[in-house]
Amino acid sequence: MVFLFAINPVSGGKAKTDWETGITNYFKDSPHNAELLLLDGKTDEKRLNEKIAQLKPDRVVAVGGDGTIKFVAEQLLDTKIPLGILPAGSANGMARELGIPPDVEGSLNVLVDGVLKPTDLISVNGEICLHLADIGLNAQLVKHYQQNNLRGKLGYLRGVVNVLQKHRLLRLDIKLGDECISRAAFMIVLANARMYGTGAIINPDGDPFDGKFEVVIFRRLSFWEILKLFWRYRPFDPKKIEIFPATSVTIETHRKAYFQTDGEYVGRITKLQADIRPGALTMIVPKPVD
Repeated sequence: MVFLFAINPVSGGKAKTDWETGITNYFKDSPHNAELLLLDGKTDEKRLNEKIAQLKPDRVVAVGGDGTIKFVAEQLLDTKIPLGILPAGSANGMARELGIPPDVEGSLNVLVDGVLKPTDLISVNGEICLHLADIGLNAQLVKHYQQNNLRGKLGYLRGVVNVLQKHRLLRLDIKLGDECISRAAFMIVLANARMYGTGAIINPDGDPFDGKFEVVIFRRLSFWEILKLFWRYRPFDPKKIEIFPATSVTIETHRKAYFQTDGEYVGRITKLQADIRPGALTMIVPKPVD
């Protein structure tokens, strides 16, 4: 097989030399071929699509974090080429969700020995989302996180303190099927998975293969409640956090709200439309444990 690796050299704020070396060494005596493409953040879409057309790879692999995975997935949507992941970002939410090992050799073994699985996507305001999208507090935190070049769990928690001090409740009108509800909330998450890359579990029943997503409404929130999401999971108090399964949702806000998808800040919006795309992308995942 021919593997094309799309490498984000600055994902997670660290150079990817170890990953490049690991890929080269792994495939040196392998019957498979590995081609490496370093992304530059400027002409990536054109260069990646040209490389795919030239090589006709059997697998394309995103080497980076959730933003890199989202970018590569966008290029593969109509190609039927499976997507693999090497988790080289600062917060590797989708890789954690799929059970992909965090080390070079372990994740490369999944690429070669894993299985192909149709995976759901969420279409959100014209953006695709593999993992999690949200409006409100966390999207504001992502913006703060990127602007201040914060990294890791400590950086995330420092950002939480900063954002909680400034954040106001959003007033929202939410349409779920035939049901319309109004809420005041700190944020709403559209979850195709269980947890953020930081390890915070916000949707314990999430499954990227079940043909639906969950709308998670955070009505009340404090720094200590956020800490609890990291170290222990308990059933949520519905007065604080509500979860609704959905295949489609429309959300309107009374004022502009911060919006992010798969860890990439998009901007501020007043309306969000989201729909599930069942099995829209084939991904390489670890073999099930017998």
